[in-house]
Amino acid sequence: MHLAHYLGLLHRSQTELADAFREVGRGHRGEPDVHHVCERLAGQCDEHARRLAPFARRYSEKAPDEPERLHATLFSGTRTGGLGLLRDLHDLYLMAAECDISWTLIGQAAQGARDEDLLGVVEVCEKETAVQLLWLRTRMKQAAPQALVVAS
Repeated sequence: MHLAHYLGLLHRSQTELADAFREVGRGHRGEPDVHHVCERLAGQCDEHARRLAPFARRYSEKAPDEPERLHATLFSGTRTGGLGLLRDLHDLYLMAAECDISWTLIGQAAQGARDEDLLGVVEVCEKETAVQLLWLRTRMKQAAPQALVVAS
């Protein structure tokens, strides 16, 4: 069953996303909304990983190293200034989008396997991930004019 592969991928992706949210929050403390929201969203990701853990054990999680590679590729430390904030938020968006599609695929598999418990976790966490993506998109829209048009 290949569900174990995706459970491993999502479990590690959520952990990496939590770390990345914390990194961006710390790196942009001068933006109070970014710092506080990133901390809150990191906690959500930790909770998602915690809720996935029983299913990872049940299906014998196979944990690929792809999430770590994505995080390492995107984050070599936070950037500074308006453009740095925009790029960091963009990177978070890409990592969150990977989680989002993984929730969708695991939800489809849970339906096929008739695993109501897993489906319940997917429904809750998928909605929270959608809100994370919405906040990131909105915050990038807010940051873009200053970062891309106004001279430093």
